[in-house]
Amino acid sequence: MFDRLKTMLIKEAIQILRDPKMRFIILVIPAIQITLFGYAVNTDVKHIATAVYDLDNSALSRDLVARLERSGYFDIVQRVQRGDELRDLLDRGKIRAAVQINRGFEEDIRAGRTATLPIIVDGTDPSTARIVVSYSVAIAERFSDQILADYSLRKGGRTMGAKGIELESRAWFNANLESRNYYVPGVIASMVLITTMMLSSMAVVREKEIGTMEQIIVTPIQRWEFIVGKLVPFAIVGYINVTIVTCIALFWFKIPLRGSILLLIGSTALFLMSTLGFGLLISTISRTQQQAMMSSFMFTFPAMLLSGFAFPIENMPMSIQYATYLNPLRYYLVIVRGIFLKGIGLGILWPQLAALALLGSVVLLFAVGRFKKSVG
Repeated sequence: MFDRLKTMLIKEAIQILRDPKMRFIILVIPAIQITLFGYAVNTDVKHIATAVYDLDNSALSRDLVARLERSGYFDIVQRVQRGDELRDLLDRGKIRAAVQINRGFEEDIRAGRTATLPIIVDGTDPSTARIVVSYSVAIAERFSDQILADYSLRKGGRTMGAKGIELESRAWFNANLESRNYYVPGVIASMVLITTMMLSSMAVVREKEIGTMEQIIVTPIQRWEFIVGKLVPFAIVGYINVTIVTCIALFWFKIPLRGSILLLIGSTALFLMSTLGFGLLISTISRTQQQAMMSSFMFTFPAMLLSGFAFPIENMPMSIQYATYLNPLRYYLVIVRGIFLKGIGLGILWPQLAALALLGSVVLLFAVGRFKKSVG
């Protein structure tokens, strides 16, 4: 038995490593992808291209524009002289926001009247638009508070009384609120899913296409030995990918790893049970490698959308939320982000680990049961 299993493992390892393209996919592609995703998947909104239409052209209006630019969130790329220029710039996508300072801005403030400050935002991307509005509101409020304090000091010789409540916020686990720290661990999980699903989904059907299944049929190898020999090399490939992308995340992007590496290794094994099980199931029902590849894509794309990688599961309809319980990526994302960012351990993550173990066992056993050591 051990000789047959050893022979099968050696055969699969040779088949994977002798192909230069496969070596490139296993060793180089993960590094390229994590680097690209690490820079591209970033929802931090900074350096917003902004135009200014200053009709007042006063000291206070210029001070407000300077504050917007010094904040680091707004880049004043153009100062326009007509209102229709703002619309043209927005239509062409050259700016994401526009500030219009009406005539009498400083006069209203000096007279103690409310001065209106229109902020025009490109709303094609609603989430970015909301962030831009919140930034501008915060800067305008600080500007207004300082003006009121200076006005009170000049009039009465003292500043206004202290506010009743002063909010002090503190972010745990991600003090600087960098979106990269949140998304890069998720990219690690997604890449492992895609790679192992793609390879395992073509494992059995490739033998049928190249005609080696007939040779395997006449050997005394057992069904479970064939499955183990097929899946173990892909599991090793999954661990290689995790190692490569984790090292890049830690040493290049400086993503913190506050939890246990051993727990990350153990949870990855449970996750691989599910991904390899689904891949093997696809391989047993597909007749060609093209069918297997398309079927694996049809699984991985919804799995990523319904995992909480980019969109909170709590915001989805209740029926869709129930469907996400069958998605292994949902649980693994919680584990990976918990280990990287929060440093939590088995005492908190055991429900996700138990769900992965149950889901992986059921899927893997069902896939093995469907596999037939035959050509048809």
